[in-house]
Amino acid sequence: MSESTAAATHAEPLHETSLGIPNDKFGMWALIGSECMLFGAFIATYLIYVGATNDVEGVTPQEIFDIPFTSVSTFVLLMSSLSMVLALAAIQVGEMRRFRIWSLATALLGAIFLSGQIYEYTVFVAEGMTMSTSPFTSAFFVLTSFHGVHVAVGIFMLLALWALSMMGRLPQSRALVVENVGLYWHFVDVVWIVIFTVVYLIPSEL
Repeated sequence: MSESTAAATHAEPLHETSLGIPNDKFGMWALIGSECMLFGAFIATYLIYVGATNDVEGVTPQEIFDIPFTSVSTFVLLMSSLSMVLALAAIQVGEMRRFRIWSLATALLGAIFLSGQIYEYTVFVAEGMTMSTSPFTSAFFVLTSFHGVHVAVGIFMLLALWALSMMGRLPQSRALVVENVGLYWHFVDVVWIVIFTVVYLIPSEL
């Protein structure tokens, strides 16, 4: 019996809200909505303190940011959205092997992005930019590390999906679980586009 046939025999009922949306998908959208408010607050805080550098030489955005390096990291994260789409498309048609490949690729691309962020932090610290240097640096580290934590959570969820698939516990009939994780992952990517624009690109034009 193929994986797709076996999945069809283990279909699970969907519990929908009064809006016609499955409960777990509605819950994911509610989570994303609350996260939007949190990120909005952190971004607003950063914009308030972006010029508050305590007159410390070498810690202004124009001095410390490596735009080309961060652009490459951003491209890697955006490509992970594409692999996430391919992973969802694969499980929806019962192609479990392709799903495992693309879900693992998505997690790997996310890990590469995180590695780039950690490297960037080490460079900043070496140049005298730490959490306690100024209100600007505090706002920067809080905002970007908060996003980094979300990427790490997304990687953990993707690896959990991959592991469940390897154990045969994620059949085609549970594609909605992958779709919900995909919603979260795309949200994390979109948020980074906003952060990259506000933090890295706008200051470079000042």
